[in-house]
Amino acid sequence: MAKDEKKTEGQKLQEKLSYKRKNYFEEASKEERDAIFSYAEGYKRFLDVSKTEREACEYAVRAAKENGFTEYFFGDKLKKGDKKYFVNRGKSVVLFRVGSKNPEQDGFRIIASHIDAPRIDIKQNPLYEDSGVCFLKTHYYGGIKKYQWTAIPLALHGTVILSDGSKKEIRIGDEENEPVFYINDLLPHLGADQMSKNAGRFIDAEQLNVVVGGLPYPDKETSNKIKLTALKILNEKYGMCEEDFLSSELSAVPAFSARDVGLDRAFIGAYGHDDRVCAYPALTALIEQDSEHTVLAMLVDKEEIGSEGTTGIQCKVYEDLMEEIALALGANYRKVRAASKCLSSDVTAAYDSNFSEVFEKMNAAYVSCGTCMSKFTGARGKSGSNDASAEFVGEIRKIFADEGVVWQTAELGKVDVGGGGTVAKFVAKLNIDTVDLGVPVLSMHAPYELISKADLYSNYKAFLAFLK
Repeated sequence: MAKDEKKTEGQKLQEKLSYKRKNYFEEASKEERDAIFSYAEGYKRFLDVSKTEREACEYAVRAAKENGFTEYFFGDKLKKGDKKYFVNRGKSVVLFRVGSKNPEQDGFRIIASHIDAPRIDIKQNPLYEDSGVCFLKTHYYGGIKKYQWTAIPLALHGTVILSDGSKKEIRIGDEENEPVFYINDLLPHLGADQMSKNAGRFIDAEQLNVVVGGLPYPDKETSNKIKLTALKILNEKYGMCEEDFLSSELSAVPAFSARDVGLDRAFIGAYGHDDRVCAYPALTALIEQDSEHTVLAMLVDKEEIGSEGTTGIQCKVYEDLMEEIALALGANYRKVRAASKCLSSDVTAAYDSNFSEVFEKMNAAYVSCGTCMSKFTGARGKSGSNDASAEFVGEIRKIFADEGVVWQTAELGKVDVGGGGTVAKFVAKLNIDTVDLGVPVLSMHAPYELISKADLYSNYKAFLAFLK
């Protein structure tokens, strides 16, 4: 007797009518599971060389050039088949391909991800010596738990503009033979008062000072000898003097490499999954997918602080770019916008059984169950959210069904527990249908986050399907 024939009418009806999320590892064939693990290797290499938005932008440009993309400048002519990239101030990049479909009727297919991540930025006048140690003063960037950034190895990454206008790139602490940097914490023997505080007050922001040296300069007649040694090293290696910190963008980032996690290597632990775990699939999918649509992958900056400034998604340059593309194709930009569709690809919180009290299990994202659609984000009563329409969600749902994409839906925790936002609402303001889609992350915004390789690959497959 066939297996289906043994099922009762109720079982058959339940199977037909009920919804059940799927574990992608269980659903995948041997070939697809191999593809999941193979794709993860490229992603880990990307993470290790992309610890700042500048480095992620540089990686994307290199990948674009290697795959036949050429740089676009406003006013350039465009034709079907063109593969272009547009760099905004070295901190964000838009890759696009010109398709054959009428953009006024079909619009653009857009994936918008961000390539900045929470970190510890160095202040503009940072260097000082105190009690035998030289430090850099800092100002943290994005939403962090400050105590998580103490007592771990840090690397120093960034850009310095010298007094003569020349640019120096700094990257110290990632290689085995390089020194790392460090933020002190208080020993438990003297930490009774500290431990009695709210977790948000364990470490004060002004205590996040980075250790950079302890060797006095060998001259008894000078003061601040340890600081002078640090300045001498920076001068010899980069041509810097102390005043050059004023025109610098330096950050302390975790010195960890991306590593497989677990006996079965199902997970990846790394700094910066939020949101490079979406940016990398957006990049690779757009490079690989030769679509009839005109498609764009926007890898932008400043999402972690509200998408502000000249490199955040709120900057008009991105709308100007879309308008330039539309005009170059002889299309009415307003019509193009109205017909366009966007996946705002940012991560979401993965259900964590260790902290189950903040999740509503029926509407939480689970690791290895595929990329996750969030119809809305925001806080409390959906404040600050782009709430995607049922029609657009239905359209994306059909695309995924047709292409066999394993995916799920979720909210960011219980209704009144917290909340968060993405770039979706800024794209939606342009009259572009937009919905959030991204990878579930454990320990989000920690110096070392965790994701499933299955969800990473599902995100990539979802982007291929959407762009197709």
